[in-house]
Amino acid sequence: MSMNAQEIRKAYLSFFKKQGHVEIPRALLVPQNDPTTLFTGSGMQPMVPYLLGDVHPEGQRIVDSQTCLRAEDMDEVGNNRHTTFFEMLGNWSLGDYFKREQLTWFFEFLTNKVGLDPNKLYVTCFIGDDDAGVQKDTDAGAIWKELFAAKNIDALDVEIGSEEDGYKRGVKPGERIFYYDAKKNWWSRAGVPSNMPDGEPGGPDSEVFYEFDDVTHDPKWGEHCHPNCDCGHYMEIGNSVFMAYKKTSKGFEALPKPNIDFGGGLERIAAAAINSPDMFKISLLWPIIEGLEGLTGKKYDDHKPAMRVIADHVRAAVFLVTDGVLPSNNEQGYVVRRLLRRAIRYAFDLGIEQDLLAQVSPIIIDMYKDDYPEIANNQQATVEALIREEKLFRQTLQRGLREFEKLISVKGNIKRKPGELTAQIALQEVTGELVFLLYDTYGFPVELTLEEAEKQNIQVENNWKEDFDKLMTEQRQRSQTAGKGVFKGGLADHSEETTRLHTAHHLLLKALQQVLGDHVHQRGSNITAERLRIDFSHPEKVTEQQREEIEKIVNQKISEDYPVIRSVIPREQAEQLNAEHEFNAQYPDMVSVYSVGPKDATAEDPKFEDAFSIEFCGGPHVTNTGMLASSGRSFKITKEEASSAGVRRIKAVLN
Repeated sequence: MSMNAQEIRKAYLSFFKKQGHVEIPRALLVPQNDPTTLFTGSGMQPMVPYLLGDVHPEGQRIVDSQTCLRAEDMDEVGNNRHTTFFEMLGNWSLGDYFKREQLTWFFEFLTNKVGLDPNKLYVTCFIGDDDAGVQKDTDAGAIWKELFAAKNIDALDVEIGSEEDGYKRGVKPGERIFYYDAKKNWWSRAGVPSNMPDGEPGGPDSEVFYEFDDVTHDPKWGEHCHPNCDCGHYMEIGNSVFMAYKKTSKGFEALPKPNIDFGGGLERIAAAAINSPDMFKISLLWPIIEGLEGLTGKKYDDHKPAMRVIADHVRAAVFLVTDGVLPSNNEQGYVVRRLLRRAIRYAFDLGIEQDLLAQVSPIIIDMYKDDYPEIANNQQATVEALIREEKLFRQTLQRGLREFEKLISVKGNIKRKPGELTAQIALQEVTGELVFLLYDTYGFPVELTLEEAEKQNIQVENNWKEDFDKLMTEQRQRSQTAGKGVFKGGLADHSEETTRLHTAHHLLLKALQQVLGDHVHQRGSNITAERLRIDFSHPEKVTEQQREEIEKIVNQKISEDYPVIRSVIPREQAEQLNAEHEFNAQYPDMVSVYSVGPKDATAEDPKFEDAFSIEFCGGPHVTNTGMLASSGRSFKITKEEASSAGVRRIKAVLN
């Protein structure tokens, strides 16, 4: 019976510990001392200081399984072997053993421990670089010959050519060892030898590939198939880097104590162990797929891209949130947000219109909790963060998809208010103006608009990005001119924190009216990501007792998790509902209003008569007031003072 992925991880760590290696814990997915990259993208990344000469506190022989994230692969997820999140099995020799030990141990692990058929293994070595004065790595080739011979396997070697000449030939019977140029079989931080600065270490590497018999060569990857072909017939499962040289002004010189840096993809080795070119059938991904089949009643074979995206993206998000990266609009947080948005979008196609993350994330946590206890220890906080993000995005997604469908079928002009954009939208064509309209008016993410276009085979204009950026610049300029950097409605920006405080602003205004009287009306506002500020009509100082009562009401409405609903209704109807509006503002015949509560209110039936608060407003807002209490926060008034005659000012925060 084949080893599963969890068993392979344990066996690898145990095997190398028996060879004198010390196991170290995984590093966080966010590098702690490397500002050049957002995420830990390889197993060797946390080890770079030691490969460059620092002394490792655990000695010269190190082994681990490092969780990694490569966000640049996000758009490729959906085929049978790409994932954004993966584990890299790694072992290092820091000036200790070298090629013979490394290649022998890895070959033994693959064939004797994991049980891979050696007849399905192929290896690559460095062909040499005459210009750099670095010789062909015949040492590694000779070791591989011995290892295959011990298994009674022919191991002919061949120089396969280079990428520039299109790899002139494929694999012939008996060939096992393939020599490639520096683009394939050389490692340094700067790339090929010619790009390396003086003092930079580097060296050749040797990769191991597994052959899948039931994957036929696809000519789009080249005329000939060979181990480094990207068609999927061969899959790389491990790479041993021999860091043996240092670049000098006179060329390359041998390092006195060369290093070994090995990395092997756990998921890939697990796929080879079950002889499946579909990586999503391994034990670290298939339970998620089975969970999705159970939730939807649909089969994986009929919905592979959607289920693969969900399985990979939610798994990545669980680990990122565990490592302290919460969804946001900044750097790492935006990657989490985008992963979750893509997963939710694909779940929508499967018929899952709510509670995706609440149902899928526990499956992932259960798979990893024994090997990574931090996953279990942070389970409640992780799941709560994912659920909050899903609630926040669901309303945007549904509204955005409806508007997308409407807009791509419109021929001609979309009329907007005087002075605003008049978008020219051609039938079945996505323009920069359409992308901007969906983003600016409905909060629909740019990347989802482009993905929808691709899914529906709708052409995207070549210059869409240029037009989109131009419209964004014009919008910012209008905002700066009108409010000195303040968005319409007093918002500094449309970030997550500003959005939360904007919603709290609505609750505060209603609470002020309930405590101080119906004479209270808004006379100005300014909301940033740090705090909200409201100016309101009131003739005297707010007492400490009144402040406490106001805070109590706001926090009560937050705890009740009321829905926050946007409706577009006739202005006269909004006025009859006594909806709050800006002082002296002029409104069109149809207006946007936001209502808070009651508990059973929906977009189809907002139940205005029972709402806690109704205001003329263009947004943005959270979808439920409970989102204001993330990470245990509560509403607090920090300052109350006079603003002008008959007008008071309150500043408040969520902390």
